[in-house]
Amino acid sequence: MISSTKPKAIFCWSGGKDSALALYKVLQQNKYEIVALLTTLNAQFKRISMHGVREELLDLQAVEIGLPLIKMYVSEGTNSEYEKTMEALLLQYKAQGVTKIIFGDIFLENLRAYRENNLLKVGLSAEFPLWKKDTQKLIAEFLELGFKTITCCTNDGYLGEDKVGVEITKEFIKHLPINVDPCGENGEFHTFCYDGPIFKKAIKFKIAEKVYRPLEIKISNDDVCVGNSITKGFWFCELLPK
Repeated sequence: MISSTKPKAIFCWSGGKDSALALYKVLQQNKYEIVALLTTLNAQFKRISMHGVREELLDLQAVEIGLPLIKMYVSEGTNSEYEKTMEALLLQYKAQGVTKIIFGDIFLENLRAYRENNLLKVGLSAEFPLWKKDTQKLIAEFLELGFKTITCCTNDGYLGEDKVGVEITKEFIKHLPINVDPCGENGEFHTFCYDGPIFKKAIKFKIAEKVYRPLEIKISNDDVCVGNSITKGFWFCELLPK
C-alpha cells in the first residue's frame, strides 16, 4: 500500500452544523489526509460535551462519514483536565505522523488563541476552514448543500424551549432574534447534523423529551453574561437513535 504524501490531520468534530460544513470543505479541498474525527465526551453521561448528544448518535455519524472516531472522555469538566487529557492524546497521534488539527470555529478570537496555544505546547498547528466567513452566508451555503440539522441545545439568554428540537431552515434563521448569530457562534444554540453530502446515508433518530439544566457554576450573582444576554441555563432536547 502506498502511503499518502498529504499532511496528516485530525478533525475536531462536535457533531453539529459548523463541524459538518468545515469537514465538507476540507474533504473537497483534499489538502490533508484526515486520519480521524476527535470528539470530547462527558465520561459519566456518555454525551458530547455541551451539545448533550448521546454517544450512540455520535457513533452513527462517524460510521456514515466513514472516518475513524477518537473519543476523549472528561469527567471533571475543568480546563486543566481537558488540557492534560488532550495533550496526552495529541502527543500519541503526533508520534504517528499527525501535524495538523482542524476546527470549525468561525470568529471567536479568544477560543482560537486558546486552541493554538495548547497545540503549540505539543508542536502541532491548527487549521480553521470557516475562519472569518460571513455566518449568514455560511448557514445559507450549509442549507443549499443539502445538509440537515436540528437544534439539540439552546442558551436561555437568547432562545427558549420552543427553539430546541427544531430543524434549522431558512425560516428558522429568518426569525432568529437580532442578537443571535445565524450560526450560533456565540453559544446561542448547538445542533446535531444528521444528513448531507458528507454522510453515506441519513442518520435515523427520534425526538424525545426537552430538559432544562440551570448553570451548575454560578458567576456574577448567579448569572453568566454572554455578549449582551444573561444566561441562567440551557434547554436540551433528547435525541434517540431509531
